[in-house]
Amino acid sequence: MIKFLKREWLLLVGIASVVLFKGSLNQTLQHNLISPAGLAASLLLFVVVLSTIFAVVRHSDALAIKLGDPYGTLILTLSVITLEVVMISSIMLTGESNPVLARDTMFAVIMTVLNGLVGITLLIGGIKYQTQKYNIDGLKSYIIGIIPLAMLCLVLPSFTSSDEFGSMSAALTWTLVLASVSLYGVFLFIQMSSHTHFFIDEDHQDEEEFHGPLGSNTYHSILLIAYLLVVILLAKSFAIPVDISLAHLGAPSALGGLIVALLVLAPEAVGAIKAAFNNQLQRALNLFLGSVLATIALTVPIVLLISHVLNQPLHLGLGSAEMVLLATTLLMTSVSFSSGRTNSLNGVTHIILFVAYIILMFE
Repeated sequence: MIKFLKREWLLLVGIASVVLFKGSLNQTLQHNLISPAGLAASLLLFVVVLSTIFAVVRHSDALAIKLGDPYGTLILTLSVITLEVVMISSIMLTGESNPVLARDTMFAVIMTVLNGLVGITLLIGGIKYQTQKYNIDGLKSYIIGIIPLAMLCLVLPSFTSSDEFGSMSAALTWTLVLASVSLYGVFLFIQMSSHTHFFIDEDHQDEEEFHGPLGSNTYHSILLIAYLLVVILLAKSFAIPVDISLAHLGAPSALGGLIVALLVLAPEAVGAIKAAFNNQLQRALNLFLGSVLATIALTVPIVLLISHVLNQPLHLGLGSAEMVLLATTLLMTSVSFSSGRTNSLNGVTHIILFVAYIILMFE
């Protein structure tokens, strides 16, 4: 028991934080955010949420190592996407209606992962190893799913009819839901059953590392769920300072989406970049492209359901400049992962696109 408490003391801190914020601290955040007490509560909340997210990924990673690819990578990806959907839903339900939050968050995930994180990973790998290899069939499978879903969910709604609230028509809504669920379902069948070898790097599959004792599958599964519950219960509280701060600063709404994306992707980014340092590019790219595909495929049906139940407007279509960035990103991703090898030039190009996205956000 003592060993357990030493290893998982953060879970106790998380539970205590839930009690505190569900009690009086939420009121402090809502009414006195700029005060010393409000700023201290916000900082405490941020540290606890970020640390708990890292704990979620730690136990997901342990399961990933025990189960092996592609099953382990899928568990890690779905854990991160669960966190993302919870954060989006909480912010949607906090403060004034924000019909573009889900769109901005999905776009932020795409740009952050496919340009920022992929760019850094390829640049690091290119500098250290000159050229890195990956399983081209696996990455093509991800890209085949990402391109149509990204265009259908983030571009097509800008050119179709909407209702009196500016939301999508019922026909398009059901089209996006069916397309997301069916395409991701087929992808999972490919990944988990018929073409598992597409997603495995035969040269490095036995080089996984885990810093800490490995327990049983049951142990890591229970703690994974426990930490997820802590984040879910704190997500509503976390949404309060984010919503108030953006409104107070007059910041673009897209910044809220980027904050959510960076928060939930931080542990995955650390793990993937470490994998690139160890010349395990396949594992890093499985995490990156898997998170982008799952983000679109799973977030769209859920936020559409929330929008319908709460009768809130939801806008998924991007603006013209964002569409150009999205199309360029998808094209560059297809080119970068078309030969089975990458180098630092690919990384620099993706990083430039990410910088352009950041600058455009504040235009």
